[in-house]
Amino acid sequence: MKRAFVFLISLSFLVPAAAQDSLTLQQAIEASLKNNYDILLTRNDSASYALDNSYAWAVFLPQLNGTAGTTWNKNNQQLKFVKRAGGGDSSVTRDAVKTHVINYSVNLNWTLFDGLKMFATRDKVAELEKLGDLGVKTQIVNTVAQVINNYYIIVRQKQQLQAILEQIGLNEDRVKLAEKKISVGLGSKPELLQARVDLNAQRAAQLQQLTLIAQLRERLNQLIGFRTGAVYQVSDSIPLNMGLQFGEFAQKFEDSNPSLLFAKKNIDIARITLRERKADLFPILSFNSSYNFTQNDNSVAVNINQPFFNRNKGFNYGFGLNVPILNGFNTKRLIKQAEIDIRYQQLVYASQRSQIDMGISNAFKDYELQKQLLQLEDENIALAKENVMIARERFKQGVSTYLELREAQFSLQDAYNRLIAARYNTKLAETELLRLKGDLVR
Repeated sequence: MKRAFVFLISLSFLVPAAAQDSLTLQQAIEASLKNNYDILLTRNDSASYALDNSYAWAVFLPQLNGTAGTTWNKNNQQLKFVKRAGGGDSSVTRDAVKTHVINYSVNLNWTLFDGLKMFATRDKVAELEKLGDLGVKTQIVNTVAQVINNYYIIVRQKQQLQAILEQIGLNEDRVKLAEKKISVGLGSKPELLQARVDLNAQRAAQLQQLTLIAQLRERLNQLIGFRTGAVYQVSDSIPLNMGLQFGEFAQKFEDSNPSLLFAKKNIDIARITLRERKADLFPILSFNSSYNFTQNDNSVAVNINQPFFNRNKGFNYGFGLNVPILNGFNTKRLIKQAEIDIRYQQLVYASQRSQIDMGISNAFKDYELQKQLLQLEDENIALAKENVMIARERFKQGVSTYLELREAQFSLQDAYNRLIAARYNTKLAETELLRLKGDLVR
C-alpha cells in the first residue's frame, strides 16, 4: 500500500509534465527583458534622463514671462488744500470714487555669458542620458546571468531526479533479488529489509527532489515575470562552451564591462560638474527687455490736477552685469567638493576594475577546474555503472553479499552527483566570465 502511495504521488508530478509547454533558455531571457521589475525600473530612470536631454537645447534660450492684472477700487477720498492768499485752508470730499486699473507686461531675460556654465550643463545632461543607458545594460546583463543560473539549476535538479529514478530501479531490482533468494532458501531477512529501506529512502529523495524543482521553478517565475504557479518543462541538458580562453577576457573587459563603463561615465560627469562650479567665478552678462502697459480710469477727479484717465505703454531694453565678489567662499568650497568627487569616482573605478580583474581570474580558474572534473567524472560514471553491473551479477550468483552491491550503488550515486555538479559549475563559471566581460547581451 505504501509503495502504491509513493508511486501515485510521483505520477502526480510527472504525468502532467508530459503535457506541459516547454520553456527554452532564450524564451526565459526574452521574458525577463520584458517583465523583470528591476529592468523596468532602470529603464524608467533611463527614460527620464533621455527626456531631460531632449530639452537640453533650451538652456540657451531666453526667459520670457508675461504678467497681467486688473483692479477695481471704490474709495472715499478727502483732500485739503492751503490757500495761497491766506485765510485758512479748503477741503474737497468725494464718496464712492471708482477707479479701474489695468496693467500687463512681457519681460525677457537672456543670459549671454555665464562663464560657459550653460554649455557644461548641456554636456552634463547628455552624459546623464548615456549613464542611464549604461545602467540599463548593467541591470540587463546581471538579470540575464541570474536567469541563466536559475534556469540551469532547474536542469541540474532535473538530471538529479533522473539519477534518483535510476537508483530506484536498482533498489527495486535488489528487493526482487532478495525476495527470490529467500524463496529458494539462499537469502536472509536482513538483506530484504535493508533493500526495502534503501528503496524507500530513494523514493523519499524523489519526493524531495520534485518539491525542490517546483520551488526553483517559482524562483525563476518571479525573475522572468511569470505568474506564481506557472508550470513548464525546461531543457534536459546543459550546453557548455569548452573553448574559452583567458586572454579574451583579461585584456578586453575594460571596454565592454557595463559596470566599469558606468563607473567611467560617473568620472566624466564629475568633471563636467567641476566645470559648472568654476563657471560661478565669472560674471554673468544678460540682456533684459520688457513691454509694459498700465491704464488708470477714475470716475471722479477729486483734484483738479488729477486726470480722469491715464495710460502708459512702451518698450524698454538694456543689459545687466552680475559680478560675483564675495559669497562667503561658497563657490570655492563647491569647487573643492567637485574636485574631491572626481577623485572619489576615480577610486570607485579603480576598485571595481580590481574586483572585476580578480573575478575574471578566479572564474577562469574555476572554469578550468570544473572542465577537468567533468572529464574525470564522465570516466567515473562508466566505471561506476560497470561496477554495479558486476556486483549485481555476483549477488545473483551468490558469490558476494548485498553489502557489496549496496556499496556499488552508493558509488554510482555519488558519481552522478559529482558529474551533475561539475556540469552545472562549469556553466556557472562560463556565465560569470561572460557577465564580467559584458558579452551576455550584445
